[in-house]
Amino acid sequence: MTSLLILVIVALLGIAIWQLTKIFDLTQNISGNELCDSEIATDKDNNIQGYLLFGFLGFIYALTIFSIVKYGHFPLLANSASEHGKDVDNLMWISLGLIFFVQTITQFLLHYFAFANRGRKDKKAFYFSDNEKLEMIWTIIPVIVLSGLILYGLFTWNAIMNVDEEEDVIYVEVYAKQFGWDIRYAGKDNVLGKANVRFIKGVNVTGADMSDPNSQDDILATELRLPKGKKVVMKMRSQDVLHSAYFPHFRAQMNCVPGMVTQFAMTPSVTTAEIRETEEIKNRVSRINKVRSERSAELVAKGEEALAPYVFDYVLLCNKICGRSHYNMQLKVVVETEAEFNKWFAAQKTLGQLVADEKAAAEAPAVEKVVAPEQNTQELETVVDTTAVVAQVIK
Repeated sequence: MTSLLILVIVALLGIAIWQLTKIFDLTQNISGNELCDSEIATDKDNNIQGYLLFGFLGFIYALTIFSIVKYGHFPLLANSASEHGKDVDNLMWISLGLIFFVQTITQFLLHYFAFANRGRKDKKAFYFSDNEKLEMIWTIIPVIVLSGLILYGLFTWNAIMNVDEEEDVIYVEVYAKQFGWDIRYAGKDNVLGKANVRFIKGVNVTGADMSDPNSQDDILATELRLPKGKKVVMKMRSQDVLHSAYFPHFRAQMNCVPGMVTQFAMTPSVTTAEIRETEEIKNRVSRINKVRSERSAELVAKGEEALAPYVFDYVLLCNKICGRSHYNMQLKVVVETEAEFNKWFAAQKTLGQLVADEKAAAEAPAVEKVVAPEQNTQELETVVDTTAVVAQVIK
């Protein structure tokens, strides 16, 4: 691939030099205000250029058809993992279809009129300053098409973001910071406690206000776990700079803005286990592991550790360039059945318990262990704390 790219660059440089040479020759042939007869385009020259232009149009169409057939697998345009994802995919397909249709027609007209109006002997160009009918056509049609797309997108967006107060949902906070994510779930009361960056301390990594009773039963997590088929309302915050929480497989994205709370709602529809069994993901994992296997062989030959096999997981990414480690700002997302999620959730310690445990550990007496050198066949261990010294002989 690199060799092909080098050849293309060399060819383009050659063409550029050739054209510069022709321009130089043209400037040398200027005599007064007239050009040398050999540089004046004839009808034959214009016909050749016109047919070459049509040939280039055919090349564009052939390349487009080849690319669609050969590389026509469009990622993230099918098999979404959220209920609203199919609407987003449909909107994208409609947009791409319209763009492809308009591009095909306009390219044909562009090349056709360039050929039809090529230079011919004794033909004069016809000029007109305006045409109200044409202007009306190319103004009204785009307005109608774009208005339809905007309205479709608006209704889709409202359907995604609309959350009924009586609806059974889960509230989750997605907290962004350079360069990672922290997750906080609403506890049994299903209400996220207040939070502020000033309260960040120790285990309280999201800055929950522990004086707020709603914060006591909140749950912290190092990965985002979601139940299939249940709407999740995500409250998004940022600790430092502008981030963007991007869930590619769920067709969800929302900016995380310092000093304010943004929101996105979605309902996962495919568990992690289910999507791993799809042919698309199996093929992708197979291709990736083939490359990793080849790379591992090279590493092992050098005496280094082999790469671990790749396993597909949903991910949360940052879609804003937020700093030098932006590329590495990602978090594992697990979608599971509601029963599995409830079991995991019930096993987690609340934020109030974590803060209490941290405080108790900080206030506990310091304990120091001293191990004496081995004497004969016995090892003497001396334990020293703030109140007593205890010697124990371990056989």
